[in-house]
Amino acid sequence: MAEHKMRVAILFGGRSAEHDVSRASAANVLRALDPDRYEATAIGITRDGRWIVVPAGNGAGTGSGALTIPDDGPRLALLPGGQGRALALEGHGVQELPAFDVVFPVLHGPNGEDGTVQGALELSDVAYVGSRVMGSAAAMDKDFAKRLMREAGLPVVPCVVVSAAAPITYDAAVSALGSQEVFVKPANMGSSVGVSKARTAAEFDACCRLAFRFDSKILVERCIAPIREVECSVLEDAEGRVRASELGEIVPSDKHGFYSYDAKYLDAEGALLRVPADVKPAIADQIQELAIRTFTVLGCEGMARIDFFLHGEQAYVNEANTLPGFTNISMYPRLWEASGLPQPQLMDVLIGHAMARQQRLRKLAFDRD
Repeated sequence: MAEHKMRVAILFGGRSAEHDVSRASAANVLRALDPDRYEATAIGITRDGRWIVVPAGNGAGTGSGALTIPDDGPRLALLPGGQGRALALEGHGVQELPAFDVVFPVLHGPNGEDGTVQGALELSDVAYVGSRVMGSAAAMDKDFAKRLMREAGLPVVPCVVVSAAAPITYDAAVSALGSQEVFVKPANMGSSVGVSKARTAAEFDACCRLAFRFDSKILVERCIAPIREVECSVLEDAEGRVRASELGEIVPSDKHGFYSYDAKYLDAEGALLRVPADVKPAIADQIQELAIRTFTVLGCEGMARIDFFLHGEQAYVNEANTLPGFTNISMYPRLWEASGLPQPQLMDVLIGHAMARQQRLRKLAFDRD
């Protein structure tokens, strides 16, 4: 008798400015899943929020390197409490699909990485990869994440939080942060979308307008120079053991100035990714320890990529990404490959953690009897 293949649903796309990055990440995850162990179904979330069943292989093996979402594909609805059961709606017909064993949300940014999709999966009573609702929401919001990290004594770069209803002037920001040069970024966004640097009042106003396009709350952060950008991948296995990878360093080209969206995804020469990072062993050990502490403080589970600023020998935690990029150039899988864990085995660990966690959750009592 043939061994049962685990049915994996890959969620990608989403209602986010990181929609296209997610499409590329999903194609790479699909390629990394061992076809002898997993039966994968790709489910694309359109920019307007519809869940569409994507034909097998669509875009995964093409030169585009990204999955596409057919607008006329069958829509999908997960059943609340259905333990992975879903309905496919096409035309006037409804078909119940075989239950998914686990869902892999390959979603970045709001409406996917912020606890919203995780809440839907919780209500559907299905195992899923990555952090649960609390960890996802806490890490996504840079304001609340920094508050939690400061409370725990983790080193973070000073910042001020600004809302659309209560803006701040450039002079006030400079006075509060003690720096003429500041970064402005949306509080809830990733992939450096909406992030820019200001050195004058005119630049500051333009930076705020850009950031407010993506969020109603923004961060103005002190610019510390010279600085190095270092990243560490964190992974939790089925037994709850947490480990940190080798470090990687991002060296942006001079024409970008920092690791912007264009440098990450649009310019092939936008940055040099150095793996492993050229960091003294003692500092590398400290950053790996900080990465695991950050993972724990923010309530992350399964996986996260923790980003750092390194100023001399002082490391600052920048942010935690609970659904980091999985493109063919992304740091999270590259760092694990450098640490001796190839992508197919990385998929096994992530899915194994999701399945074991779901089994533990189902043993919890939901009544007083």
